[in-house]
Amino acid sequence: MGVAVRVIPCLDVADGRVVKGVNFLNLRDAGDPVELARKYYEQGADEITFLDVTATVDNRATTYDVVRATAEQVFIPLTVGGGVRSADDVARLLASGADKVGVNSAAIARPELVGEIADRFGAQVLVLSLDVKRSGGRFVVTTHGGRTETDLDALDWAREAIERGAGELLVNSIDADGTKRGFDLELVTVMRELSHVPVIASGGAGAVGDFAPAIAAGADAVLAASVFHNGELTVADVKQALSDSGMVVR
Repeated sequence: MGVAVRVIPCLDVADGRVVKGVNFLNLRDAGDPVELARKYYEQGADEITFLDVTATVDNRATTYDVVRATAEQVFIPLTVGGGVRSADDVARLLASGADKVGVNSAAIARPELVGEIADRFGAQVLVLSLDVKRSGGRFVVTTHGGRTETDLDALDWAREAIERGAGELLVNSIDADGTKRGFDLELVTVMRELSHVPVIASGGAGAVGDFAPAIAAGADAVLAASVFHNGELTVADVKQALSDSGMVVR
């Protein structure tokens, strides 16, 4: 019996509301984050991820409030990302009820941040969020929600971040994000090959049959947003499909 695979609904939060768009564009309201998180918890979600997509300083207080209110009602791990720039930001999120914290752009700008967070709180708290796209025959890292392409090789950056103390990789395919054509299995495979820490596949889930192939390609967990928010699939549907494919679910 292997380790149970995790199903993780992701809530993109802006100004205290859940939003959803395609390729990070045309964001529309999808509800109250605390209510949605509780619904997914009741459906059997293994974890919940919040991404503060606006992540400006004036939205911080709202985010802490949302995390606090969610942690009071939802008793599974809560990961919060978006705009985390320092170990002190992490401390505040953990104090608000987060279990893990996702870092992305700030770690790219200053890789030392990864080690600072891991040294202070432990690697298990630190999820490295990678927004990856194909460019010129390789995988590169993007910032600002996929809008800004860097020349940073995604595989090199993942390796470096793990060495510096990242405890988990959240690998989001910008090419697949919101398209509902399935996860980028090649991207999952190459990340699995280089990583000894868990890999979460994100971006592209559109149907109940999309999840098992991502696990088969090497993901430890699957993350999705719109298919859950739109009510097209429940967490239980996904777990049943994974179980039917011979995978261990909680």
